[in-house]
Parts: sequence; structure tokens; C-alpha cells
Amino acid sequence: MSGLKSDTPNNETEITLRDETLRPTSIGSYTLAIARALDASGIDSKRIFKAMDIPMAVSADPMARLPTTTVTRLYRACVDVTHNPYFGLVVSKFIHLTHMHALGYALAASGTLMDFCRRLQRYFRLVSQVAKISVAEVDDEVLLRFEYLDEISGETEDAFFGFLLRTMRLLHKPEFNPLRIELHRDMPHEGPAPYEALFRSPLTFGAASGLFVFAKADMLEMLTGSCPELAQVNDNIIISYLARLDKNDVITGVTQKIIEFLPDGDCTRDRVASALFMSPTKLQLKLSQRGTHFQQLLDDTRKELACSYLSQLSRPVTEITFLLGFSDTSNFTRAFKRWTGLSPTDFRQQA
Repeated sequence: MSGLKSDTPNNETEITLRDETLRPTSIGSYTLAIARALDASGIDSKRIFKAMDIPMAVSADPMARLPTTTVTRLYRACVDVTHNPYFGLVVSKFIHLTHMHALGYALAASGTLMDFCRRLQRYFRLVSQVAKISVAEVDDEVLLRFEYLDEISGETEDAFFGFLLRTMRLLHKPEFNPLRIELHRDMPHEGPAPYEALFRSPLTFGAASGLFVFAKADMLEMLTGSCPELAQVNDNIIISYLARLDKNDVITGVTQKIIEFLPDGDCTRDRVASALFMSPTKLQLKLSQRGTHFQQLLDDTRKELACSYLSQLSRPVTEITFLLGFSDTSNFTRAFKRWTGLSPTDFRQQA
């Protein structure tokens, strides 16, 4: 019997650890903000991390990941030792764009807050796999929605929502406020006052998903830190990291190879399939299972790159033409009109 008793905890631990590795993850550098929030609260962060057997990240390497369950355990301990039900809001003060690696730099260089949200929608997986982000325009409003894919702590939502709004105010203007906010978490028993002070917007707790609602006019104003060239460079870095992170995600892999092969004018389905170590038929099958096909991904990637390149006024249209793998500007112009309804020149003038 004693042997059974000693084996059971070990088996349970192994199962727990195995299950934890299969859960969504977040970038490891996130713990730097949590540690600083603990220290600012008068708590020795090293002692807490050691007691929880959680490594304290020292870099923003996006390949260093933490399972969602680990973050939840850490937050539970932090709330206990600080006796602060609003600890997640404290953490939001210490999350820095650099903790998000290339995505942070790309967000900082976005042209508008709409660009900021679209970039967050496309590349959030680099930072965390706990939510799917969508951006929608409804009349004069922009809806930024977070559909949670796993159980998360209220502190996780508090920290990211607080960080997001603080960053938008930093990039745009201090008086910037959403029209309203919906939080998935329940309201703490102590009341909503700290949320109201930070968000300065009507709040709903216990919603089905997380939601920011913004005035579209605010989202389309040009940001003073806009730098399309820097944003583009970091977008490409993000895609390369996502290809490593999502090794089994065929869309990410194909997109990365399209970006790599476009400038030399030889970006074909056969070449991309070969680079991904599969036959063209197998590639087509995998893409069809995801509801898309190679030509669609090629068009989507070219369109996104074209809009980004045209925002970089130092790039002539002829250079952009060849960067996108077109043989001449007339072919590029026809394709761009098909994508956007505008010529490259008209698009650049409007931008």
C-alpha cells in the first residue's frame, strides 16, 4: 500500500505536467512585468518565483513560453501575497512593448491605431495563444474583440487590457478613451473603482468575451511615431518566428516562404511546396483543409505587402513592383486595382 501511495502523486504530477505542455502558451518575458509589480508592492519577487518553481525570464525571446496554467498559478499566488484583488491592473503598468519582441516594435511603428489593431489581430499568437482577436468596423465604431480559447485568470485580462489602453494613449494622446469596454472576468467584490479610474469608459463585467469599442475617427488619426519601414521589417520578423512557433501551421509556413521568394520573381506553388518538404498536391490538400489555396495566400500576402510598401514614401513604385515579384509596373497596377479599387499612385496619395 505504501508503494501505491508514493506512486500516485508522481503519476498525477506527470499527467499534470504533460497536460500543461499541451495548453496555450504566452511569451515568457511577460513574467518580467509580474516580477516588477511584485517588487513595487513590497514583495520579494525572486522568493515567490522560486516557491512557485517558475523561471524568471531575462529576455524577450518569443520561443521562451509559459503555459496558461502556469501564469494562472502565479497570479493566484501574487494576489494572495499582496492581498490586492487588482494586482493585474498593477502589472499593466510594468508591461513594456519590448516584452512583446518584434510585435511590440511593429505596434509602436504603426501608422494609426487602426493599423495597430489590425497588426495585433494578425500577429497576437506570437505573444499569447490564449485568445483570438478580431477587428470589425460597425458604422462609426471599431470593435476590438478577444475570444478566449482557454480559461484565463481575471488578472491576465486586467493586465493586458490595462497595458493595451496605456500603450494606445502613449502612441496617440493621453486623453484617448474607448467608447465602452466589456470584460470577461467578474467584478471583484471590492468594486469597480480602479477599473473606472484607469479605463475612463463605461464598463461591463462577466461578458462572453473581452471587447474594446472605439470611435472610428480616433482610430484613423495618424500617429506621430508612424514608421512604415520599421513596422514592415518587424512584421517579417514576426512571421519568421510564427513559422517556428507554429511548425504545423501550413498557412504560416506558406506565407513565410512567399515573402522570402517574391523578390526573385520565382514564387510558385511548386517551389513553396518543395521548400516545405512536401509535394504540390499535399500542399494543396493541406491548404484546402484550412479553407484556402495557394493563389489566395499569394494575393493576400502581396496585397498586404503592397499597402505597407506604398506607405513607405521612399520606395518608388518600380522597386515595389519587383519586390512583389511582378515583371512590370502595369501588371502590378492591374493587380493592385483588383485588390483595392485604386491605382498604387492614388492609394499612396490617399494614405
